[in-house]
Amino acid sequence: MAVESTALFDEVDESMRGIKIIDVDTHLTEPADIWTSRAPERLRKRVPHVVLAKDLTDGMREQVAKLGTTGPTDGAPMWVVDETQVLGPAGAGSVINRNNEKVKGSVFLQWPLDESSLAASYVEPRVAMMDQLGISAQIVFPNVVGFGGQNFFRISDHDLRMDIVRIWNDAMADMQKESGGRLFGMALLPWWDIDKTVAEIKRVADLGLKGIITNADPQNQGMPDLAEPFWDPMWQHLQDLNLPVNFHCGASATQRTYNGGSPWPSMTPNSKLAVGSAMLQMGNARLVANMILSGVCERFPRLKVVSVESGIGWLPFMLEALDYHADENAADGLTLKPSEYFRRQMYACFWFENGPSLIDSIERLGVDNCMFETDFPHPTCLFPEPLRSAVPTFKDAGDSFRRKVFSENAAHVYNLDLAAL
Repeated sequence: MAVESTALFDEVDESMRGIKIIDVDTHLTEPADIWTSRAPERLRKRVPHVVLAKDLTDGMREQVAKLGTTGPTDGAPMWVVDETQVLGPAGAGSVINRNNEKVKGSVFLQWPLDESSLAASYVEPRVAMMDQLGISAQIVFPNVVGFGGQNFFRISDHDLRMDIVRIWNDAMADMQKESGGRLFGMALLPWWDIDKTVAEIKRVADLGLKGIITNADPQNQGMPDLAEPFWDPMWQHLQDLNLPVNFHCGASATQRTYNGGSPWPSMTPNSKLAVGSAMLQMGNARLVANMILSGVCERFPRLKVVSVESGIGWLPFMLEALDYHADENAADGLTLKPSEYFRRQMYACFWFENGPSLIDSIERLGVDNCMFETDFPHPTCLFPEPLRSAVPTFKDAGDSFRRKVFSENAAHVYNLDLAAL
C-alpha cells in the first residue's frame, strides 16, 4: 500500500494531499542477472549477460568500436548476447550513485553497474525511495535492448530474441507483483514477427502487464513502416485489449540515445549530452506527426498512444502546424483535424517544464492528455525532490486539474486501480 504523502510531500504543497502521484517515465538499470537468473540452463550463456572487457573477443571489440563506445579501452564491462554479440556497455544507466546522490554531467557514462543507486535496479529500495519522495506508482522502461527494443536487430537468432523478450516480460510481471502493484514494467514485443507479436500481446495482457513498447522505425531494419497494413493486427489487439503503446524518445535505430548525432563534434562531453538530450526529445515530433497523418489513429480510434520523455511545450505548436499543413496540402484519409486525433487518443508527459507556460501548454493540449514523469534515474531526472520542483506550478490550477495530470490520466491510460495504490 503506497503512502499518500510524506513530510517532504506535505511541505511542498498541502493541496496535493490525498493525490496518488503516478510517475509515467522511469527506467530500470537492469541487474546483471535479470536474464540469466530466469533462463533455463541451455540459455544462460546465450541470453544477455555481463562480460568483462578483458574477456571480449577481437570480434566483439570490433563491434564495440562500431557502436561508438569506449567500453573495452577504459575497462568497462559489456552486455553480451549469444557469447558473440555486444549489445552495449553494462553501465549504471543512472546519474544517481550508490549513495543516492545525483551527479550531473556525463561522468555517469563511465560508471559500472555497481556504482548505481540500488533503487535504480531493485524493487525493495525503489519502493522505499518512492515512499520517501511521495510517489505511489511508476511506469518502468528498459535500457539494454533499447527504448523501443530496437537492439534486438543485432541478434541473428530469432528464437533467441523471442526467449529474451519472454524473459523480460516475465521479469516485469515479477516486479509488478513484488512491488505490491506499484512498479509497472512495460512489455517488449517481438516486432520482427507479426504473428509472434500478436501472441505476445495476448500473453502479456494475461500476465497483467499494463502497456507495451515497440520499435518506432522498423522500416530502418528491413520491416514495413508502422502505417503499413502489415501492422494492423498489432494495433487491433492493442486496441481490443486496451493496452497503450509507448513511444519513448530514442525508440529506434535512427534515434540514438544520449549524444546521438546532434551535437557538433568539437563540443565537450557535458555539452554534447545537453544538446543530445534536448534534441532526442524533439525526435518524437516526427512520431506524433506520422502516427496521425498516416491514418493509424483514424483506423484505430481506441488505440492509446503515449509520447514518453519528450516534454509537452512543443506540442501545441506542432499540432497547430499539422492542422494547417494537413489542410493546405490536402492530407489523405483524415476525418478529423490532427489536433483532434491527439486529444482523442494521444498522451504526453512533462517533467522539467514549469511555470505559467506549462499550464498554458496543458490547457492548449487538453488537461486529459498530459501526465507527470520524473525520468528517474536518467540524466535531467527530477531528483532528489521531484515534487518540490513540479508541484508549485499547479498551486492555483484547481483540484481537478492537479488530480488529472498527476494521477487520474495515468490511471486511465495504464488501467491502474487508484484505490489499490
